Amino acid sequence: MPTSLSFDAAHFMLLSVVAAIFLLAGFVKGVVGLGLPTVAVGLLGLFMPPLQAAALLIVPSLVTNVWQLLAGGRFMWLLRRLWLMLLGIFVGTLLGANFLATDASGRATVFLGVALVVYAMSGLAAVKFSVSAGKEKYLSPLIGLTTGLVTAATAVFVIPAVPYLQALSLEKDELIQALGLSFTVSTIAMAAGLAQGGVLQMEGTAISLMALAPALGGMFIGQWLRGKISAALFRRCFFIGLLLLGLHLSSHLWR
Repeated sequence: MPTSLSFDAAHFMLLSVVAAIFLLAGFVKGVVGLGLPTVAVGLLGLFMPPLQAAALLIVPSLVTNVWQLLAGGRFMWLLRRLWLMLLGIFVGTLLGANFLATDASGRATVFLGVALVVYAMSGLAAVKFSVSAGKEKYLSPLIGLTTGLVTAATAVFVIPAVPYLQALSLEKDELIQALGLSFTVSTIAMAAGLAQGGVLQMEGTAISLMALAPALGGMFIGQWLRGKISAALFRRCFFIGLLLLGLHLSSHLWR
C-alpha cells in the first residue's frame, strides 16, 4: 500500500475495490447479523496481505458492531454472562498480535483460508451444539482465548466464538447482541494489537474511515431485504461462497 495519499489510477482502483468489498460485506451483515469482518478480510486477502486488510477493517467493523451491540436491551446481562470469554478474546488477541505484523511468508493468508473453510463447513453442516450452564464458566475463557489467537493470526473473529455463542441457547435478539459484543471486543483488541506493532498508519486509517460509508450503506440495504428473501437460502449461498474463497486462499498448502 502506498505510504502517502495519492490519486493515481492504481490508488483509485484500490479505493474502488475496497468500497465494493465493504458494500458487499455490510450487505451480508445486514441480512444475517454477522459476516462483515469475514467477508471483508477474505476478499481483501485476494488483493493484499491480511495485515493490511485487518488495518482497513477497524473502523467499519467497530462502528457496525457497536451499532449491533446497542440495538438490544440485554447489554449488561450479556456482559456479566460473557465477561470471561471477552477477557479471553482480548488477552489472546494481544498475545498473538505479533503474528500478522511479522508474517512475511504468506502463512497468515493460508491460515485465513483454513479458518474460512472451517467456518463455512460448520455453517453448511448446520451442526448444533449445546453448552450447559455448569460448563459455561470453564469453557468461556478457553473459547475466548482461542478466538483471540485465531483473530491475531487471521483477522477473522468467528472461530470458535460464533458456534459457542450459538450453543448457549440465547434468544434470537440476545444472540445478535452477543455477537455484536464479541465482535466489538475483538475489533478493539485487534486495533490495540496492530497499534502495539506500529501497523496502524495514517493512510490505512483514512481508507478505513472511507470504507465506513459503503459498509453502512450495504448494511442498510441488507436489513431492508432481510424480510424479503429466504434467510436460509442466503446463508447457504453465503457459506458456499466463503468455502470457495477459503479454498482459494489456502491453496498454498498444496503448492
